[in-house]
Amino acid sequence: MAALPDGDAAPDDGRLPGSVRAGVAERAFGVYLHVPFCRVRCGYCDFNTYTATELGGGANQHAYADTALREIALAADVLADLPRRPVSTVFVGGGTPTVLSVPDLARMLGGVRDAWGFADDVEVTTEANPDSVTPQSLQALADAGFTRVSFGMQSAVPHVLATLDRTHDPRRIPDVVRWAREAGLAVSLDLIYGTPGESLDDWRTSVEAALATGVDHVSAYALVVEPGTRMAVQVRRGELELPDGDDQAAKYELADDLFEAAGLHWYEVSNWARTPADACRHNLAYWRGDDWWGVGPGAHSHVGGVRWWNVKHPRAYADRLDRGLSPAAGRETVSGEGAVLERLMLGLRLAGGLALDDLPVRARPAVAGLVADELVDGRAAIGGRVVLTRRGRLLADAVVRDLAG
Repeated sequence: MAALPDGDAAPDDGRLPGSVRAGVAERAFGVYLHVPFCRVRCGYCDFNTYTATELGGGANQHAYADTALREIALAADVLADLPRRPVSTVFVGGGTPTVLSVPDLARMLGGVRDAWGFADDVEVTTEANPDSVTPQSLQALADAGFTRVSFGMQSAVPHVLATLDRTHDPRRIPDVVRWAREAGLAVSLDLIYGTPGESLDDWRTSVEAALATGVDHVSAYALVVEPGTRMAVQVRRGELELPDGDDQAAKYELADDLFEAAGLHWYEVSNWARTPADACRHNLAYWRGDDWWGVGPGAHSHVGGVRWWNVKHPRAYADRLDRGLSPAAGRETVSGEGAVLERLMLGLRLAGGLALDDLPVRARPAVAGLVADELVDGRAAIGGRVVLTRRGRLLADAVVRDLAG
């Protein structure tokens, strides 16, 4: 499981420096709600999640909504001195949020609404595993104010799902998409490519199965074998082979071709949507550098250039809030060269790219070489923007390094 970053000590009351007031009113504000529970831990996953047997006593899943509500109340108090902004987006992630009851999820969402209010067009997303929902639970989520659900499909091929330790039946995907749509929810499907043993035909099967449901949004991520995961142990023992970079590139290109042919267009390196209105606005807020408060153990927040992160374990998280303390473990102020690099890393991932004028002066001469290498779109560059080609998307980190100098 990934370690928390280094940083400065965070104050026990969670107070932010006065500098965060600058420009606050111009930025959108979102809330991320982390649910750190799963029924089964997948072998590739290094997210901050736990099964009941891992947690033991002292971190009661059934009391989690009340604990999260205490952090929401603390957040409302900390932000009370800033210009009031209604919440534009809420994203409930995990873990598997739908292992909590719908009433608990609704209470958490209600706490956010009571603290700041919702924008008229608020987007409210929850992640869900296909085997963790029913037609009734999806309708209840919609009735509670959720507008969108993102299903962890990952693959349509049983042996690939088995390697990933996913427990759902892939034949259930069309059903859960239909149930969600009947409830009035927008639907996204998440896919993973590059699983050991996955052929190009396997991947084509998964992409075509996702598109056959008619969804308007798909995310596709290359598998990364993270240190400390069960899959990393399997690779070290020679039981599984590391994903091959050329294989993953071929699968990305295939997916991009199939998505485009079906009318879904890339708007971020790993995300495709039928129209701009179908894009995930919460994630766009991350890539655009807006503000958000992350609720839950290990959750990260960003307000006015200050970023902080909570203690990771649910017991430590609950204990701090029980004692009236902020759960923040550390924080940092993003400024100077760090802010420039972050803007490059995030902005270049978007289909709109970055304005040439937004690049550091020293980086602008590198654009011509990137165009010559077919990593940056030449026509867009003539028009004053740096936009990645498909080859550039595959080598986005290298492009950032060239521009960062």
